[in-house]
Amino acid sequence: MRVQDLFDLTGKVALITGGGRGLGKQIAEAFGEAGCKVAICSRKLENCEETVSVLRESGIQALAYRCDVTNQEEINRTVDSVLKDCGKIDILVNNSGATWGAPIEEMPLEAWNKVMNVNVTGTFLMSKAVGKLMIERKCGKIINIASAAGLKTSESLNAIGYSTSKAAVIHFTKELARNWAKHGIYVNAIAPGMFPSQMTKEVLAAQYDKIVANIPLGRVGNDYLLKGAALFLASQASDFVTGHILAVEGGSTL
Repeated sequence: MRVQDLFDLTGKVALITGGGRGLGKQIAEAFGEAGCKVAICSRKLENCEETVSVLRESGIQALAYRCDVTNQEEINRTVDSVLKDCGKIDILVNNSGATWGAPIEEMPLEAWNKVMNVNVTGTFLMSKAVGKLMIERKCGKIINIASAAGLKTSESLNAIGYSTSKAAVIHFTKELARNWAKHGIYVNAIAPGMFPSQMTKEVLAAQYDKIVANIPLGRVGNDYLLKGAALFLASQASDFVTGHILAVEGGSTL
């Protein structure tokens, strides 16, 4: 097989949560550029619709849906809609995320629960809903978006709920990979380091120099540095890779 064919997603359908902006948007672009039809969803439908409009201008097949990943009914409705519109789901990217910055002793339980519900429970619920379909078809690729914060502690973030939730996503990825390998389903995760986004803009503004000083490559991410990793894990190029956590973080976890 030619190397170009290994990364070709023509004819595939991907569902990307939190796909309306940031890393989710970047992943949607990567998949679409490789020939994939992309279905993106988030709590804010308008963000998804704006991204879909941009993707379509580039010739990418894209659809937008509203979905709160902490709500089982909304997940089921979204998955049913994607099946109706696209016929199948070959790839799932669990990207929806939440964070809360506060000293441990001051973090409200409400904030802790919100972060855990979105980052961990949401990943579980969506994986369960789409996984059932993949089990029936005996194939599928699931990519969970973890974080470098789940691999190594950091005083810069000061967001224990977020880092703990991403560590949970990492272990969830490995458990799911082992359990669903027999069904032909690959489950991997990407652990991004510091990328500019709505979630990171405040910490980057306050501690940019300190953060960059702790990254061996001496820079933060950008609008395309996650594309290659995501495409690799979604395509045939990774057909002997499962349960892997791919850190895309400039060496910050070394």
